[in-house]
Amino acid sequence: MATNCFSFLFSFVVLLFLFGFWKKVEANGFKELTANVNYHSHVITLSSLMPAKVCSKPAKGSEVLSRLLHVTHKYGPCSPLKEGKLKIPSLRQILIKDQTRVKSINSKISNRQSSVAGSTVKLPANSGDSLGTGNFVVRIGFGTPEQNFILEFDTGSDLTWIQCKPCAIQCYSQQDPYFNSSASSTYSNIPCGSNACSQLNSAGYALQFCITNCLYQVTYGDGSYSQGEFVTDTLTLSSSDVFPNFEFGCGQNNQGLFGTTDGLLGLGRSEISIVSQTAQTYGKLFSYCLPSSTSSTGFLAFGSQAGSSSSIASYTPLITNSTYPSFYFLNMTGISVGGKDLAISPSVFTTSGTIIDSGTVITRLAPAAYSPLKSAFSEGMTQYPTAPAYSILDTCYNLTGYSTVTVPNIVLHFGGGTDLNVDSSGILVQASSYQYCLAFAGNSADTDLGILGNMQQHTFEVFYNVVGGKLGFGASACS
Repeated sequence: MATNCFSFLFSFVVLLFLFGFWKKVEANGFKELTANVNYHSHVITLSSLMPAKVCSKPAKGSEVLSRLLHVTHKYGPCSPLKEGKLKIPSLRQILIKDQTRVKSINSKISNRQSSVAGSTVKLPANSGDSLGTGNFVVRIGFGTPEQNFILEFDTGSDLTWIQCKPCAIQCYSQQDPYFNSSASSTYSNIPCGSNACSQLNSAGYALQFCITNCLYQVTYGDGSYSQGEFVTDTLTLSSSDVFPNFEFGCGQNNQGLFGTTDGLLGLGRSEISIVSQTAQTYGKLFSYCLPSSTSSTGFLAFGSQAGSSSSIASYTPLITNSTYPSFYFLNMTGISVGGKDLAISPSVFTTSGTIIDSGTVITRLAPAAYSPLKSAFSEGMTQYPTAPAYSILDTCYNLTGYSTVTVPNIVLHFGGGTDLNVDSSGILVQASSYQYCLAFAGNSADTDLGILGNMQQHTFEVFYNVVGGKLGFGASACS
């Protein structure tokens, strides 16, 4: 009798619990209930946004990266560049230079508007501050025998160039000795009337003064520049990935904000880029993973290994834009904050257009897209005191006394149903000892180009299948 009574009471209690649970779901909705389990927010440890002093391996993806050369941040503890020669800029300086790059990209587009896979390799990529922004660099070899250099890689540029002896006019101080062409048995100049020189001209890099040998010039938005001879020599990416007759710029007049890096590796779409020049081997396939912090590592991959670090990736179409052939255009369709889609008309994104760029730090959005993002993010941060704007970042918080904060997640939506759930390291940026800001910025006009910056690409393997016309995002490929 006592046992039956206990069983009845236990069943009654279970029924009451289930009834209460169901009423809560019925009243609040299952989606709202599950939101309490942090499906739509990130808990960020603020110390993770601060500069680290110890070099560490990635927490995730290490089984892949263990067989690769490590990719490091230029100013971090893993940096391959000599600390004594580095002048570490403040965030304000980086943002000013970042804005200069963005203006330069839009200026290039405005000017153009007015005028009209087999082998595999992975390379180390190291974040830097060349060309005035927080870009990334790789170490590769030129010549026979091979001479090694640390180059910044840039999806917004096509021409690859390095500084060369004798630096006929001037060269800036760099990490490694200048390229010695006379020591390479495979070095050769490119004639003015050649097809290669015509391609250089079509890409917009040719120096018009050309009598015998093809000459190049490139000027960047921050005033940095490189000029010299357009030449060929052997390019070495690894012991098994060697490309004879690779076309690149041999700089004899170079000045600007290149830091101590040795030059630039162009990953754009034109015929002179490394992507096009190695197409017979790699099939125009490449990928990279940009680390979330200065103490973490990433990679740059070519060929069939591109995309291999992500078991699951979602893809969005790459848009071919004949008016701006160097850039990688995406079809951005919307934004979600804290699990809620923002009320942004699709025409906002089609009006501006959107590119993905490894050299821009902070993602830029049209005002009509940034304003609702800012409002929704602010609504999710009401528990934290606000702080003054910092440079181009206008949504900031005073987090004095906090060790962790809970922020709404931000998801960027692209064509093909592809979502980029921005890593927590790409949502907040530390501006000062107490000041933390939303790592997005609004453009001046809705017609300015939208740019998916490198902070919002952190930890994802970004896979470019240029021939296939698609771009993929693979989560947690590096940390």
